[in-house]
Amino acid sequence: QVQLEESGGGLAQAGGSLRLSCAPSGRTFSTYALGWFRQAPGKEREFVAAISINGGTTKLADSVKGRFTLSRDNAKNTAFLQMNSLKPEDTAIYYCVAAAVTTLVQNGRIEYWGQGTQVTVSS
Repeated sequence: QVQLEESGGGLAQAGGSLRLSCAPSGRTFSTYALGWFRQAPGKEREFVAAISINGGTTKLADSVKGRFTLSRDNAKNTAFLQMNSLKPEDTAIYYCVAAAVTTLVQNGRIEYWGQGTQVTVSS
């Protein structure tokens, strides 16, 4: 069974940093674009970031540009979301996702979803 496993969530203070990791199990994802969505309490799920298969192209939501960085290591079959300058409004469940290309990730046409990891930012 294909699964995306997230790790690295937790509690941070405003202005702090966290790094999320996403690793698939059961299948290599070096042929998929990867990304992250998040869902805050009472809000719809929203796109955060996407990275192409070779890591050469990244897309970020306007709300996280300049603060979040997405990278991947295909040799280790892992993607990373480095979150800096965190704000209380970044509090959400973060989901790792996979799709054929970054455009599909951005548009929410996701083939695989992770279970999510909680990120809480205190003011």
